[in-house]
Amino acid sequence: MTEMTSPHRVPYATASTTSTVSIGPHAGRFGRFGRELGYLLTGLPLGIAAFVVAVAGFSFGLGTLVVWLGLPVLVGLLRAARGFARVERRRVESATGRALPPHHYRERGGSGFGGLVRALGDPQSWRDLLHMVVAFPARVVGFCLALTWTVGTVGELLYVTWSWAVPRDGDDQTLLDLMFGVDSRVADIAFNTGIGVLMAASAIPVIRALVALQSGLARGLLTNRYAAERARR
Repeated sequence: MTEMTSPHRVPYATASTTSTVSIGPHAGRFGRFGRELGYLLTGLPLGIAAFVVAVAGFSFGLGTLVVWLGLPVLVGLLRAARGFARVERRRVESATGRALPPHHYRERGGSGFGGLVRALGDPQSWRDLLHMVVAFPARVVGFCLALTWTVGTVGELLYVTWSWAVPRDGDDQTLLDLMFGVDSRVADIAFNTGIGVLMAASAIPVIRALVALQSGLARGLLTNRYAAERARR
């Protein structure tokens, strides 16, 4: 087994080979922010697909196991889990710019009924399946907060351009009026712009914390350094 490294390529190990993932040069703080934001926003559709496949596949496989149909269904589900895990590892490495620890899958070996049973005995495949389920809530939260934070930041910073559309007659009240009883257009614009500045200043740490949560799940469930090292030895 050989490993090829370069200043912008990092290796990761699988059961049979060591591959390289192109991370690309860091484009500064905002380049990293863009990658992390893209990671969070694309996580929801991937999470929905993974969750549906995991829950539906496991329920159907377990329910039909008594007539043996569930055995190939569960094996196929674990193969699908490997595919989702492979995609998530690449996404995490691209977003963070760092390689994840290595991972290892047991060789299936054999065919027929015995091969199917042995395929169900791979611990890492079950960890991949577990990740498809437990990562779903984190992906929903990450998507909602990332979208709300970025759209809200832009909206508040540009409040001066659209504040004219806010109703100000009769019982209509602005946020500043509701909070402090101040009914002033200039003060309202300054207040909302200030909120936008605060949101912009906190956007990077908020997005980074959300990415750290999801990448931590991937690191904990989609890698198994000690098993990979034992396999290499």
